[in-house]
Amino acid sequence: MNPGSPTEGPLLRIEQLHKSFGDHEVLKGVSLSVAKGEVIAIVGASGSGKSTLLRCVNVLEIPTSGRMYFGGREIDYHRLTQSRAGARELAELRASVGMVFQSYNLWPHRTVLENVTEAPIHVKGVPRADAIAEAESLLESIGLSDKRNEYPARLSGGQQQRVAIVRALAMKPEIMLFDEVTSALDPELVGEVLDLMTVLASQDMTMLVVTHEMGFARHVSHRVIFVHEGEFAEEAPARDFFTSPNHPATRQFLGRILRDDQVERHDVH
Repeated sequence: MNPGSPTEGPLLRIEQLHKSFGDHEVLKGVSLSVAKGEVIAIVGASGSGKSTLLRCVNVLEIPTSGRMYFGGREIDYHRLTQSRAGARELAELRASVGMVFQSYNLWPHRTVLENVTEAPIHVKGVPRADAIAEAESLLESIGLSDKRNEYPARLSGGQQQRVAIVRALAMKPEIMLFDEVTSALDPELVGEVLDLMTVLASQDMTMLVVTHEMGFARHVSHRVIFVHEGEFAEEAPARDFFTSPNHPATRQFLGRILRDDQVERHDVH
């Protein structure tokens, strides 16, 4: 798949974002602009700050400093987390920014259908019948309509992760954040999750994808960002990133990853 070029202005813009935990600075003034319909793969070693970046975008973490704009509107982190009105805005933001985690985070005591319909009904106020119809359509689209009344424990890891993705999609987000969503899966289950993400990319879903799946990064993303020690050491179109990396740390990282043959084993066509 060779993705087309996004044509609209930035949906998300981050300027000089810093995040520290105590004396440890995890993000060191990173800036990023994401166009609507763009797919950006974020790669790098563990602990480099990739997941922290996504958590700041979804306001699961509060940046130490910096600015973020979503849909052209500045996000006031302090007000979102310190006032009742801000809490409502935060819920609206999170409804527009879907996030899928490594560990699925499905509610174990709710069925697949209940997992997918809970937020649309109780956060967005979607009528129950409409939420159920949308959920059933989404589950059918990923081949899991027969699992609608099952509990997560009865699903494979790949099935659980696909349910987690459609649960986020049920909120009709403007952007999707994926945080290492295949790293907890057995190798034979990785492909079914990457296939779903590839379909989303082909439908022009805006996506920020923290991943070690280099085949996905190479063939599905528009750009790849290499995060090294809390900074964006390299940012380039996917083709250029893999064929002519400039930063020594990028070359070292790719050399190590490619030696592990991950591109060939998890290639996305």
